[in-house]
Amino acid sequence: MDEILKRIGKIGIVPVVVLQDAKDAKPLANALCEGGLPCAEVTFRTAAAQESIRIMTEEFPHMLVGAGTVLTTEQVDRAVNAGAKFIVSPGLNPKVVRYCIERGIPVTPGTSNPSDVEQAMELGLEVVKFFPAEASGGILMIQSMAAPYTKMKFMPTGGIQISNMNSYLTFPKVLACGGSWMVKNELIEAGKFDTIKKLTKEAVMKMLGFQLFDSFFIEGLKHSDLNEKGDIVVGTNYVERAVYYLESRGVKFDMESAKYEGETMTGIYLKDKIAGFSVYLMQNK
Repeated sequence: MDEILKRIGKIGIVPVVVLQDAKDAKPLANALCEGGLPCAEVTFRTAAAQESIRIMTEEFPHMLVGAGTVLTTEQVDRAVNAGAKFIVSPGLNPKVVRYCIERGIPVTPGTSNPSDVEQAMELGLEVVKFFPAEASGGILMIQSMAAPYTKMKFMPTGGIQISNMNSYLTFPKVLACGGSWMVKNELIEAGKFDTIKKLTKEAVMKMLGFQLFDSFFIEGLKHSDLNEKGDIVVGTNYVERAVYYLESRGVKFDMESAKYEGETMTGIYLKDKIAGFSVYLMQNK
């Protein structure tokens, strides 16, 4: 899978942004990054979209900025020239998809049924947008389609809220969710970037679901070669996403201690001890 798409999977939530004025691009990007989502899909249906992408990518080079609602190859060029790292479209236009593939640009076209998914597979794609997610059957539809298309992953967008995002994200075939509840137009236009930061942080914490276990020791987790006292165990809904989030905040991990079930990371130790205790990040049950 493309490295950009892998990063999107580790971030977990892609804020879908509509900007009417490019002056809002910098404070919005700052709010998203500080809230824990260094990512944005800037919809290409406003006059400010291209300049907004340019500002975000220049001011926040570590941020993963893409263009959404891309309908033509000309829009692909404009978005990429502005700094967009990935392209998203509401439907599957083979001309646009081929254009992106030929230029090495990650693209996730919209799909809503098996015929769309098969067309995407024929074009060589491994990830597609599922849109509009809730109106098209939600997670049950994705689970049904994923059964015969075992190598395809989905990025549902449309009707995703903080209340239902984890029902999507817990399904292994869902790469990430697109959502706009933390970046509503009225918040952006009113300059309420502190509120956007707060909503973004709430979304990240809800997604990761951190919880501290009471005991020092959980059977099967104690590593006497690391600490004879036992371990502090922190649970999370998604270990790999939690690692990505915490690493961005300076936390270091002992990658050699990572445990997996298939391709899914289920546990890992932090490099540094806290008050003499090893700290283990574990998949919530």
